[in-house]
Amino acid sequence: MAGKLSQAEIDEKLSDLDDWGSDGKALAKRFEFKNFAESLGFVNMVGDIAEEHNHHPDIEFGWGYALITFTTHDAGGLTAKDFKLASLIDEL
Repeated sequence: MAGKLSQAEIDEKLSDLDDWGSDGKALAKRFEFKNFAESLGFVNMVGDIAEEHNHHPDIEFGWGYALITFTTHDAGGLTAKDFKLASLIDEL
């Protein structure tokens, strides 16, 4: 189990990400796309990353958007793993 990050650590790691937000308990970002097919394709790529790293976000998506939310449930909040996967998703 990864260790839960302090608010100061969360704030520091957020500065390394592009447009991700946090309430201190979860990390989230909304991605915009031209249509449903692009949203679905993106969500499928996020699923591949999640499976590869055995760390699965909540995903909400529809026509032209995908909302990705991470937290580490067994740690009771955000961990380095959440930020690592957010960074990998930004590389897509």
